[in-house]
Amino acid sequence: MNFLFCGDHNAERGVLIAVLSLLKAERGEEAHVYILTMRAKSKSRSFKPFSQHAADFIRSLIVADNPNSSLELIDCTENFIKEPPTANMGTRFTPYAMLRLFADELPQIPDRILYLDDDVIIRRPVDQFYTQDLTGTELVGVLDYFGRFFFHNQKKIFDYLNSGVLLLNMPEIKRTGLFKRVRHLMQVKKMFLPDQTAINKLAKEKRIAPRKYNEQYALQDDTVIQHFTTSFRFFPYFRTQTVKPWDVERVHSVLHLHEYDDLLNEYLKLKDQL
Repeated sequence: MNFLFCGDHNAERGVLIAVLSLLKAERGEEAHVYILTMRAKSKSRSFKPFSQHAADFIRSLIVADNPNSSLELIDCTENFIKEPPTANMGTRFTPYAMLRLFADELPQIPDRILYLDDDVIIRRPVDQFYTQDLTGTELVGVLDYFGRFFFHNQKKIFDYLNSGVLLLNMPEIKRTGLFKRVRHLMQVKKMFLPDQTAINKLAKEKRIAPRKYNEQYALQDDTVIQHFTTSFRFFPYFRTQTVKPWDVERVHSVLHLHEYDDLLNEYLKLKDQL
C-alpha cells in the first residue's frame, strides 16, 4: 500500500505517530510512504522543511517492519514557486497543505495512494478501503463532520468531504486535470479552507465513504482511522477544541482517551530521535 503525507518540520511528530499506528495496524504488510515538503517563507512566517534526518529515522522503522517497504522525502519547492496559491497566501491557510495538489506532477507518486493528514491514527487495517474499485472515480473521502451542514457543491444535501483522508486515483486525476484546476482556483480566488474547498468544488467524480474511515468527532467502536481535527463543542458552553495526538497529556485530560496508550508511549520513547 502507498501512503502520502505533506508538511514542514512541525509535521514530523504527527507523521511518526501515524506511521507507528500504520505499522501496528497492518502488521508487516509492505508499505510505501511518500512525504512532500518544501522550503518556504511568507511575510509573517518562515517554515523549516520536513528534515532528512526525521525521514531517515521513520524510514528505518518502516524497513525494520518489512524490508520491502520504503519511504521517500520529496522536495516540492520548485513546484510551489511555479504555482503559488497567490489569493490565499495572506490567510490562515498553511501552504504545506497544498503540496498534495502537486502529486500529479511528481513521477514518483504511484497510481493509487492514500493521502493522510499528519494528525491521524490508524486504528485498524485499511486494506478494505484502500483496495476498493476506483473506476471512474477521482478520489474517495468521508464527509466533513461539521462542514457537511454548511457547504454544498452539488445537488446532494451532503457532499462536502473532509480532505484529511483521501484515497487518490492518480490516472483519473491526471485525465480530468483535477489538481491542476484546483491549483489555478487557489491562485485566483480567496477561500475558507482553500485546498479542501477547492477540491470539493471541482471534483466531479468523488465517492463518499463511511465515517469510520475518517472519524473526526469521537472514537467509535468501528473506527478505522481517527482524525484529531479542531471540532466544535456545545456543552457546557460553545467552544472550539483542538487536541493533537502528540499532545499526549491532553489526549488523556481533555479527551479522556486511553485507546492509544501503547502507541503513544512508544512515540514518547522515540520522538527525541527525530
